[in-house]
Amino acid sequence: MTVLDIRDLSISYDTPRGSLKALRNVSMMIPEGRIVGIVGESGCGKSTLISSVIRLMAPNARVGSGEVRFKGADILGRSEAEMRALRGTDISMVFQDPMQTHNPVLTVGRQMVDIQYRDKKTKTEKLKRAAEMLALVGIPDPEARLNQYPFEFSGGMRQRIAIAMALMAKPSLLIADEPTTALDATLEVQIIKRLKELQEEVGCSILFISHHLGVIAELCDEVVVMYAGEVVESGSVRDVFHNPAHPYTRALLECDPGHIKVSTRVLPTIPGNIPDLINLPRGCIFAERCERRHAACTTRPEMRSAGAGHQAACLLIEERETA
Repeated sequence: MTVLDIRDLSISYDTPRGSLKALRNVSMMIPEGRIVGIVGESGCGKSTLISSVIRLMAPNARVGSGEVRFKGADILGRSEAEMRALRGTDISMVFQDPMQTHNPVLTVGRQMVDIQYRDKKTKTEKLKRAAEMLALVGIPDPEARLNQYPFEFSGGMRQRIAIAMALMAKPSLLIADEPTTALDATLEVQIIKRLKELQEEVGCSILFISHHLGVIAELCDEVVVMYAGEVVESGSVRDVFHNPAHPYTRALLECDPGHIKVSTRVLPTIPGNIPDLINLPRGCIFAERCERRHAACTTRPEMRSAGAGHQAACLLIEERETA
């Protein structure tokens, strides 16, 4: 079963300079019980994609085309009341900054009870459920810590609490928006390990957003690489990381410090900048920054098969097959 199916989604923003085309013909699927990672530079469209899934888009956002199907039903066509019923139950989210997620003047227990307002349970039952979830994410002495305020917890513990709150309703889809960015490396490993264990226990699907390629490789089953509002490559983590088919994916991997084998004073970078999304270039969106660009790149490439379940939007794939 496919939990989330995004088909040819295009979203733009009205700006004083004109229409900013944030997403263009984006398609991806998240199967049941799988973890799909999205990776790309800032400005690639990850945040816009998330906002379209939970239907919390900016007032100046415009859906040009496409569908966002959750369990077969198009989210974009649902009423606001239907979306409020969906958020926090079937679809939950863990945000990026654990220091800004919780209300600073309410205890953790009060906040975890409040988000169970849909459940017809007593307060005692809700507190018991909250303590069980804190224990599940590794918070010691959970009953006592329900009476504490967010400032009494470290950043790593706050993020664990955020994950516990997101999973409390046992959602079908958990969206994790760079949940480890604000944490140090040791805590990052702990959060990733705990998130994977919880995913297996709860059985939900996860849409995981990250800049960190190592985290994607450790946690996810499949990966979608985005660049400037387009999907440029998708496939299993093993295929994409071991045999990248798009030059942008290859450049991202080369910039990862984990791939640097020889000591150097200058870290590798991708030259150039993301193109202007109001005045899009002709042809391949990555051509201006690509070391392998050639005359044919003035034609915009479609997604092509680079192997079983592995696709990339690059003309080099076709040339490699005909060579």
